[in-house]
Amino acid sequence: MKESEDRVVSSRRNTLKMLALGSTAGLLGLFDSKEARADSYETPSYQKGLAPVTITKVRAILTAPGGSNLVIVKVETSEPGLYGVGCATFTQRAAVLVPAVDIYLNNFAVGRDVDNIEDIWMASYVSSYWRNGPVLNNALSGLDQALWDIKGKRAKMPVYQLLGGRSRINVDTYVHASSPTLEGLAEQVQGFMEKGWRHIRIQQGGYGASVANGAIADFKTAKYGRETDAASDMGEYLRSVPRMFDHIRKVCGEKIELLHDMHEQPEPIQAINMIKQLEQYRPFFIEDPFSPENMPWFKQLRATTSVPLAMGELFNNINEFREPMVQQLFDFIRCHISQIGGITPAMKVARLGEWFNVRTAWHGPGDTSPVGHQANNHIDLAVFNFGIQESQTFNTRVQEVFPGTPVIEKGYYVVTEEPGLGIDINEKEAAKYPIRYNGMGTIRKNDGTIMKP
Repeated sequence: MKESEDRVVSSRRNTLKMLALGSTAGLLGLFDSKEARADSYETPSYQKGLAPVTITKVRAILTAPGGSNLVIVKVETSEPGLYGVGCATFTQRAAVLVPAVDIYLNNFAVGRDVDNIEDIWMASYVSSYWRNGPVLNNALSGLDQALWDIKGKRAKMPVYQLLGGRSRINVDTYVHASSPTLEGLAEQVQGFMEKGWRHIRIQQGGYGASVANGAIADFKTAKYGRETDAASDMGEYLRSVPRMFDHIRKVCGEKIELLHDMHEQPEPIQAINMIKQLEQYRPFFIEDPFSPENMPWFKQLRATTSVPLAMGELFNNINEFREPMVQQLFDFIRCHISQIGGITPAMKVARLGEWFNVRTAWHGPGDTSPVGHQANNHIDLAVFNFGIQESQTFNTRVQEVFPGTPVIEKGYYVVTEEPGLGIDINEKEAAKYPIRYNGMGTIRKNDGTIMKP
């Protein structure tokens, strides 16, 4: 019993000695005080972040390997070998992007921290005072996309990861089928279905039946306008579209999703009457029934039909999306990413749409560069309210100019795990394909009146 008591007393004495020693050591700075560790302390890597990198040059690169004028912005940085690319394509006015980028944006951006994308975007957006123009918006988009490309490369992650991560396996797309005959169109649709596409846009010739029935318009006979001006037979167009949907449904079945682009050309009341006729064919969506100045007509159209609607390709100011989305006047937002200023504003538009059940369907024609398509795809992969993506196939010339050009498999754009946007530009190859100076082209009614897209 006594031995047990002695052991307890001894243990208590040893404990008190250790506590006393510890207190003394703490007072003397021998233990884990911050002062004692000042010379040897190393900040954990997760607290360090990345060293600041600044913009050293912003410049435009013009090329046309696929026929359409493309404008790419390259942003160079203070870190050797680190640069980013973005799409600034305004194909109808490509040449005016060069001074906007090389002079104004370069002077504005040099010396700024590449990480501060939001700050750079807003500062640039308001720096000209008169804002929202398509030239400056496209230039700003090229800078913005290039900065996201750089941020992804610095983080060693694809851009979609920086936007929130993957929300789906890959990016579902629609493809374009067009033929002047119903038989030829049905054959094209069936061919695309066999290759794996689930969504197909169907057209017969040009927009607004601009090549319908081969008749010579009266303005042509009168030699009014230019020889290159196209003629539109709007009456034939409005009659032909329901016939087209009826034929394709009968030949190709109910499973395939069908889309159609009206390209804002009919008068609003004409568009409303035609869309009502299409309801029985269950379109996936009808695109751009009205021009931007006719937006109030959407309320009447919405009350008339349940056909899904897509709108916004010609919107230029990101604030134009707000009220139509809040009022749920259309189902898909069709904005052109470079036209509205890049990834930064596009993410804001997409997030707004999520609250009102408006899905994305970014504009992606042949005059969107492969860089622009990659920007579309990274947003598509990340946002919850993705709807569908317009697709393009690219010839070998385009692929040689743009290493990392998007690839389609079974109707899906496949987004790689490469850091940044996962695409580059070969400037030597790009120089082989100079741009042409051209506009949208003019379409006229039979009497010569110009039709607005």
